[in-house]
Amino acid sequence: LLMALDARDDHNAEHSSEVLSLVMTVTDSLGLDSREALHTADVALLHDIGKIGIPNEILDKPAPLSEEEWTVMRRHPVIGERIPNEVTGCESVANAVRHEHEYWDGSGYPDGLEGEEIPIASRIVLACDAYNAMISERPYREPLSEAQAREQLTKNSGTQFDPQVVAALRVCNDLERIGGAEGAQRHRGLCS
Repeated sequence: LLMALDARDDHNAEHSSEVLSLVMTVTDSLGLDSREALHTADVALLHDIGKIGIPNEILDKPAPLSEEEWTVMRRHPVIGERIPNEVTGCESVANAVRHEHEYWDGSGYPDGLEGEEIPIASRIVLACDAYNAMISERPYREPLSEAQAREQLTKNSGTQFDPQVVAALRVCNDLERIGGAEGAQRHRGLCS
């Protein structure tokens, strides 16, 4: 599945790897057991699989999307649910992929779930995906600095994002920024 997505979008492999790294840090910080952490990792790797069904002119548009184009783009979680759902044993991953764009306050899509109705894997991947997107360059905008991205996470904590996930991502991100990956590893007690 990942190879199919990577063949469709060169940017995906790097993005998925970066999101996965953030996700694993957050699952540690939140104290998820190994089974939940691995499940969340699978969701992180497949969260954009539904983009296979989105037209190139929308995916590759070098400008912000129109409302009509956003309507099409918002279908990708539903498409994304169908693909892994066809693989025996991936049903829970498929469900979490579907809900990766649900917002804490219920204003997300496709089903308008809110709070803890949203699978924890979906909530974690949403915040990590959004953070990575903010600090990454896009054809239509410059990347935000890490400080600006953290500010956006905090600003949208409790509305778009699960506050506990934002707190975990911020703490671990701050430790890594201060001491590099080795610093975060040394301070794992604060992130677990």
